[in-house]
Amino acid sequence: MKLESRDLRNNTPIHPRFAFGKHDPQNHMARSDNISPHLKWSGAPEGARSFAIVCMDPDVPSIPDDVNKEGTTLPSEMERVDFCHWAMVEIPTSVTELATGQCSDGVIPKGKQDPPGPEGSRQGLNDYTQFLAGDPDMGGKYFGYDGPCPPWNDERMHHYTFTVYALDIDKLDLPTEFTGHDVVEAIEGHVLDRAELTCTYTINPGLR
Repeated sequence: MKLESRDLRNNTPIHPRFAFGKHDPQNHMARSDNISPHLKWSGAPEGARSFAIVCMDPDVPSIPDDVNKEGTTLPSEMERVDFCHWAMVEIPTSVTELATGQCSDGVIPKGKQDPPGPEGSRQGLNDYTQFLAGDPDMGGKYFGYDGPCPPWNDERMHHYTFTVYALDIDKLDLPTEFTGHDVVEAIEGHVLDRAELTCTYTINPGLR
């Protein structure tokens, strides 16, 4: 399979318009446009019955205590974990392209509850649901796409892998409020092929 995008280029920085947060010279960070990127895939194998999309950042600090804390930095070598930015399943095989902004246009405080997407598909919770849970203004259930917003004090460049999976199954055994981590487990044994794009993003001006 092949994955292409008019908005993303492999191994290059993501434009801030596709991010949740961006650099701000006065406050370190500000909300950004949070537009979902254009994706187009081709070459699905015969026998594919649905597609799934997952976007993961594997560079998120495992201990959040010093995230975005004044006077501190997050060392590049500290332990990291996966953070899901997007999980969509049960995309019909008739759909092989998502337009720019089709699935997200702006930051929605407390999260998108019914995110737009291809008819018949389902979108799960991204990991902002957990990260923002204690914020009285932003805490909520974040379904669908929400773009990059790595800690502004992080010394590591973050990487974002967009993966399209061709599956041999129409529907996955997932609850209504599934996560990207649930998808990765549920598709095991059902993946016929996959295609990826990996891009970078940082809010730390020292890395830009």
